[in-house]
Amino acid sequence: MSKSYSASCIVHRGANRIAVKFKADRALIERFRKLEGALWSQTLKTWHLPDTPEYRKQFKVDLPTVNSPEVVKVKGYGTVSLASQVNLPASQDSPIINKAIIENTNSVTQTNSAKSEQNQQVQTTNRQSLTKAKQFWVKPASSGNNAQVSGKLSLNKSIPASQNQQQNKVQQASSGIGDERSKIRNPISDKLAAHITNFNRWLKSRRYSSNTIKTYCEAIKSFLVFANKEQLDEISNSDIINFNNDVIVKNNLSASFQNQVVNAIKLFFSTIENRQIQIELIHRPKRPKLLPNVLSKEEIKLLLSVSSNIKHRTMLSLIYSCGLRCGELLRLKPVHIDTQRKLVIIKQSKGRKDRIVPLSVRVLALLNEYYSTAGITNWIFEGQVKGEPYDERSLQAVLKQCLQKAKINKPATLHWLRHSYATHLLESGTDLRYIQELLGHSSSRTTEIYTHVSNKEIQKIVSPFDTL
Repeated sequence: MSKSYSASCIVHRGANRIAVKFKADRALIERFRKLEGALWSQTLKTWHLPDTPEYRKQFKVDLPTVNSPEVVKVKGYGTVSLASQVNLPASQDSPIINKAIIENTNSVTQTNSAKSEQNQQVQTTNRQSLTKAKQFWVKPASSGNNAQVSGKLSLNKSIPASQNQQQNKVQQASSGIGDERSKIRNPISDKLAAHITNFNRWLKSRRYSSNTIKTYCEAIKSFLVFANKEQLDEISNSDIINFNNDVIVKNNLSASFQNQVVNAIKLFFSTIENRQIQIELIHRPKRPKLLPNVLSKEEIKLLLSVSSNIKHRTMLSLIYSCGLRCGELLRLKPVHIDTQRKLVIIKQSKGRKDRIVPLSVRVLALLNEYYSTAGITNWIFEGQVKGEPYDERSLQAVLKQCLQKAKINKPATLHWLRHSYATHLLESGTDLRYIQELLGHSSSRTTEIYTHVSNKEIQKIVSPFDTL
C-alpha cells in the first residue's frame, strides 16, 4: 500500500493490534484483505492487523511497552493502552486516535454489587463512554486521566488469582477459534511468534497450499496461547489433551477441525528441536462417518433455472456439470477451456494435481453467451475489482439467493453441487474408477462414499412390509 494511510497501536478485545486507516477505495480494501490476520472492526470503524514486528516495520508503527507512560496496568481490568498517534493528521472522526481503551478482561462472574461498584468507579472519570458492545470503556487520553485511571480503578476480587488466570487462558484460546475459520486475535511472545514465522516459511518451502498454511499457523497460535508457556520445551502432551477438552470439545467444534489442529501440532513440533512433545502419542479424534449431501436432478434443474444473471448461472452450471470445487472454478482462465476437444483443464488443484473433465455442450453454449457480454481479461469469472477473481463468499451468497427463489429448503453449499455431480454419474452407470479421476481423488476409498447415497440399487430392494 502507498503512504496514503495512517497507522497506530491499539488494544482491541484484549489483543495488541495495529489500526490502519485509509481511503475507502475498493481496490485498496481488496489488497488489505489479503494481508494475514486483517480484520474490520465495526466498533472502531477501522481495519486492523495483528501487532507483529513485520507489520510494525511495514506500516512504520512503534509499539508502546508496558513500562511506557502510554500503557497502564489496571487491577481487575487488565491493560489500559493510550493509543499513540503515528504520523496522523488531527481528526475527530477516528475513534482510535487519542483514546484510552480499557479492556475488561475479567471472565469470571461477579456479584451484582461488585459490578455496580466497578461501573460506578469507571463513571467517576471525566467524559467517559461505554461502547455499544459494552465490552470496554473509552475515555479521552491525557496525563490527568492516565493517573486517574491507574489510581481509581482498583477492586479486590474474591476469585483466586490462579482460577482467574485459567479462565482467561481458556477464554483467550477459545476466542481465537470460536468460529473454525476465524482469525487468531490473541498476542504471543516475540520468541514464540518467531517459531511460527519459521514454521510458515518451512510450509511454504514444502509448497503447501496457502489455505493449509493459514489454517495450520492459526491453529498453532491458538494452542500456544492456551498453553501459556514461555519456552516450547515446557509444553507436553498433557497440554494438547487439555486444549482438546477445554477449547475444542467444550466449544463444540467439529472432529474434522480437531483433526486439522492435531495435524498442525504434529507437523509444527516435528520441525522443532529440544521438545518434550511425543508426536507418536498424540491421539486423533474418532471421526464420524457422514454421508455427502446430494440434491436431486429435479432440484438442480430448478436451481439453475431461477437465476436471471448469465454470469451466476454459468458459474453454478460449471460447478455441477464438471464436479468442480469452488476454488477450482474461480481460478479458471480462458486458456483452460478447450472448446475443440470439449474439455476443462484444471491446473494445480487440491494436492497440486492437474486433471481434465469433459465439458457439456450445453454449458459450452452458456459460456459463449457469457463471453459475449463479459469483458474478460485474466480470469473467466472476475469480481468487482478488475483483474481480480470472483470472491468465494459472493458466490455462496448467489447460491443462497437461488435456493430461496427455487424454494429449496435445504442448507445447500457449493460443494453439494460437486457431491450431486458424482452421485448422478454413479446412478447413470459411470464406472467408479472414472468418477475418481474426474473428481481428482487420490484414493478410491474417498470416491466409494458416493455408493452409499446412490439410489440406483437401493430402489431395487423391496421392503418386506410391501409383501405382507
